[in-house]
Amino acid sequence: MIHRAFRYKLAPTSEQEALFRQFAGVVRLVYNLALEQRRDWWRHYQRQAEGRLNYVAQARELTALRAEFEWIAQVHVTPQQQALRDLDRAYANFFAGRAGYPSPRKKGVNDAFRFQGREVEVRRLNGKWSTVRVPKIGWIKFRDTRSLRGRLMNVTVSLSANGWHIAFACEIESGKVADNTLPAVGLDRGVANTLTLSTGVHLHMPASLAVIERKKRRAQRVASRRKRGSMRHAKARRRVARLQARAARIRQDWRHRSSLDIASRFGTVVLEHLATRNMTRSAKGTIDAPGKNVRQKAGLNRAILDQGWHGFETVLAYKLEERGGYLCKVDPRHTSQTCSACGTVDRESRESQAVFVCRTCGFRVHADHNAAINILRRNTASMLVEERHWPSGEARTIGGAMRLPENPPASAGGRC
Repeated sequence: MIHRAFRYKLAPTSEQEALFRQFAGVVRLVYNLALEQRRDWWRHYQRQAEGRLNYVAQARELTALRAEFEWIAQVHVTPQQQALRDLDRAYANFFAGRAGYPSPRKKGVNDAFRFQGREVEVRRLNGKWSTVRVPKIGWIKFRDTRSLRGRLMNVTVSLSANGWHIAFACEIESGKVADNTLPAVGLDRGVANTLTLSTGVHLHMPASLAVIERKKRRAQRVASRRKRGSMRHAKARRRVARLQARAARIRQDWRHRSSLDIASRFGTVVLEHLATRNMTRSAKGTIDAPGKNVRQKAGLNRAILDQGWHGFETVLAYKLEERGGYLCKVDPRHTSQTCSACGTVDRESRESQAVFVCRTCGFRVHADHNAAINILRRNTASMLVEERHWPSGEARTIGGAMRLPENPPASAGGRC
């Protein structure tokens, strides 16, 4: 099974938008009340072995809460139950060490509510518009930009800077896909050049992002001069949020278009195994051990995050999977310092960000192109492997290179 999300822009009436805000507000209240109840229980009863405060116990109390307050009962029960499930999952992630301690939800920050798939109904109106029936809200029009596929699991209505959206989470039958026989390509990710292929092609984020960034900084300066809590301050903040949302949509569109083009032309794509989270950590340090070159490191962190390396990798992985392709990862050490012509490793060969001139053989090439060739060859050297399926679903390290299994789970980032 493959899980996919289909997100659309809603076109609600003013009455429906008021109901959206009412639903989101009650869901936020239920979540925060349940969080406070768990905190109190932990402070007073953590040493007692009897009893346990979990989703089942809090769902029973939700029934009593709805019976006592009519304005809470006016909102459908499913989004409130889903909020309790979200809290239960947040605590599970906290105790497993995967996330921090759950925090209260704030008004206007990620306002959303969720229904189960069987509770909604979708109808197509024409070539451009469809409508969805949401319990206790009614039929809502949305711009149908692509057809839904698979079995509907759940539906989330959320508020972003440019309006309300609806996301359908679907489960799609994977089926058997024939192995992709298209050629392999190495891919180097960078800051000056977002992507460089071993074929010599450079791919860049749209230039319009730089224009939006300048407008956003100007809007942030305006917002900083407004009085906090005033209407003008809120208006200025909304303008900043709209610009940020627009930039995010442009990046996401570019990632999908570029990854689709690569997945359609190549059967195997080789990337460096980069720990993006570690690479973008702050360099401020502590009072006792202050960091060095903090401003330069902060600028590099912003540049890496703006390029969206990990997001592109995730999108590329599932597009390759749908076409029977492979996503492979190799050790990134010295890929930019190794000559792709003679194999000599010399850090002095990289004369600048863009120029690579080998000190041994004199080979001259664009530095990112040279790295992409080395990435591809490093994976080719690791192809002398008899096993092609590892049940654990984790990558194996072979001769300094990493190759993902044939059928890893969706979280592995390979042929998911």
